[in-house]
Amino acid sequence: MAEEIIERESMEYDVVVVGAGPAGLSAAIRLKQIDPEISVVVLEKGSEVGAHTLSGAVLDPVGLERLFPDFREDADCPVTVEVTKDRFQLFGVEGSLPIPTLVMPPFMHNHGNYIVSMGNVVRWMNDKAEALGVEVFPGFSCSEMVFHKDGPKAGSLKGVVAGVFGIGRDGEKTDAYEPGMELHGKYVFLAEGARGSLTKVATAKYALDADCEPQKFGLGFKEVWEVPSEQHQEGLAFHSVGYPLGMKQGGGGFAYHADNNQVYLGLIVDLNYKNPYMYPYMEFQKYKHHPDILAMIQGGKRISYGARVVTKGGPQSMVKAAFPGGALIGCSVGLVNLARIKGNHNAMLSGIMAANAAAEALKAGRSSDTLEDYDHELHHGEIMDDLVPQQNVAVLNGRFGPFLGGMGLGGVDMWMRSVLPFGIMKRLKHRKEDADCLEQASKHKPIDYPKPDGVISFDRLTSVSFTNTYHGEEQVPHLKLIDPDVPIAINLPQFAEPAVRYCPAGVYEVVTEDDGSDPKFVINAQNCIHCKTCDLKDPSKNIMWMVPEGGGGPNYSGM
Repeated sequence: MAEEIIERESMEYDVVVVGAGPAGLSAAIRLKQIDPEISVVVLEKGSEVGAHTLSGAVLDPVGLERLFPDFREDADCPVTVEVTKDRFQLFGVEGSLPIPTLVMPPFMHNHGNYIVSMGNVVRWMNDKAEALGVEVFPGFSCSEMVFHKDGPKAGSLKGVVAGVFGIGRDGEKTDAYEPGMELHGKYVFLAEGARGSLTKVATAKYALDADCEPQKFGLGFKEVWEVPSEQHQEGLAFHSVGYPLGMKQGGGGFAYHADNNQVYLGLIVDLNYKNPYMYPYMEFQKYKHHPDILAMIQGGKRISYGARVVTKGGPQSMVKAAFPGGALIGCSVGLVNLARIKGNHNAMLSGIMAANAAAEALKAGRSSDTLEDYDHELHHGEIMDDLVPQQNVAVLNGRFGPFLGGMGLGGVDMWMRSVLPFGIMKRLKHRKEDADCLEQASKHKPIDYPKPDGVISFDRLTSVSFTNTYHGEEQVPHLKLIDPDVPIAINLPQFAEPAVRYCPAGVYEVVTEDDGSDPKFVINAQNCIHCKTCDLKDPSKNIMWMVPEGGGGPNYSGM
């Protein structure tokens, strides 16, 4: 059958940016700062800029200062709460022990950094971008990539398809069908965040991961709480390790005391866990009942919930970031410093680096080639200076747990690298993807989780209601099974179908008859909050996350 030819209108730009997060907006702003005549468009799948932005977050202002040296004098800038106190606790079941910050390498200290809502930060950045002349289109999902087909540019990225609407659940066009349009750029920046769908295509097409280790991920949960004023400590950056994950499972918790009596509370669960009965969402609910956390939030009110995967592989997992006609920026590359629990500053810096390289190329009359200068600076410049000292922490966490591995061996290695040009060990390898770490259910016992109390801990679907998530039930599902038989034929008997537990939004269910017979795998795609966990942790690698229609997904406020 001949491939259907779809007629679409097209628009031409110098640079097309996919994703209005800190990396994408930094790139767009920097391009306009260099040359106001450079035409730039930013495409954002969320209903508005910031709707899909979720981060802890303690922000190192180095990237923001590079763009706006006077941001502290801007009355509208939401970066105002400076960290005034660091606390790091080792959690047991009923208590905790302080870990002195003096034993940590200096680069892990948070003084000079800011507690922020990154959703509010990117909204402010969006205003700055539009004032400079950047065109920003929220509600536009980029579902395809367009490549040059012939001539000297053949095979290079030409642009993206955005704004396709009206494909029904059966995959057929409905009466509301809109073919979308092609947005062409001399260069296209993919700033989709961790595990972007177009990034996966580009990585495979150009073998961008040929010379690096597998990327590793953590599933981050976050809630915003309004707490009594006597429990609030504005400027406190609180981190913990241990309970409820224990000393063998990587991950940790945080509580950032922002302004207005708000606490940004969260837990990151590393996705390299082995036990298929692990229920990351319920681990987060247990975390909130620890006495140290209860002392912060008891008597308060939860106002937001969300979850998102974060990269944690380190420099050994960074892919090649430039390819013919395009570049990966931000967490599309994997720039989180796990030890510092920060990545937004590196995302911004990568956007600035890519913009500088593209502006030079455009000035020289080039287009659709590979921005090798950007890739070289990314892998050999200040971002790598930030990432190298902690390069072995994720590997050691996975092998020996966060106490002996990450803080013990990893801590010594980081100290050595902070005072000498080398550590105590060479750069270690991750060896396998997170999905391959899951073991068969027969090797483990089910975990009994306490029932949520509805005051501090909550059931999963109640939490999803706090994300303001919406997907039209009539649209084609954006969660694809490569083989629809795998969940029941393989994952259920071998792994107790972990999708029903690892998803933080209750998207996946196994339903049976009353007697337990005739199991069926059900996908509630309308609940999806775009965390991407299923695309990473399915043991059969059978689930593909695709972009839904523009504007779908969560609508986070103040996250």
